[in-house]
Amino acid sequence: QVRLVESGGGSVQSGGSLRLSCAVSVDSTGTFCMAWLRQTPGKKREGVASIDTYEGTSYADSVRGRFTISLDGARNTLYLQMNSLKPEDTAMYYCAAHRGPACRRTRVGDNDYRILVVEEDFPKWGQGTQVTVSS
Repeated sequence: QVRLVESGGGSVQSGGSLRLSCAVSVDSTGTFCMAWLRQTPGKKREGVASIDTYEGTSYADSVRGRFTISLDGARNTLYLQMNSLKPEDTAMYYCAAHRGPACRRTRVGDNDYRILVVEEDFPKWGQGTQVTVSS
């Protein structure tokens, strides 16, 4: 059974930073994909960042260079460090995970990948944590 509990959201001014955490209870002994997605009212969740079994990462173009996804050594806490936040980053942020196939992504440069995951890839979600960035 997968349980995902996000924390760390809040309100910051443009240019500020936040770190989101997600307590993950999923068997990560095999291959897996973990990701952060975000949602604004009236829109589907969109992929922000992902990390897989071998700690390969990928990012949305809009956050590359500002956000960093990471996983603790025990593989039970997923993080999203968000720097240089912009008002357009305002959204509800969700973590998600699935076992099996690696995260869908496409290479855009040397060791640089664009996230391709979609919300339909993930059967389980946390409750989300709100991030609000004011200008």
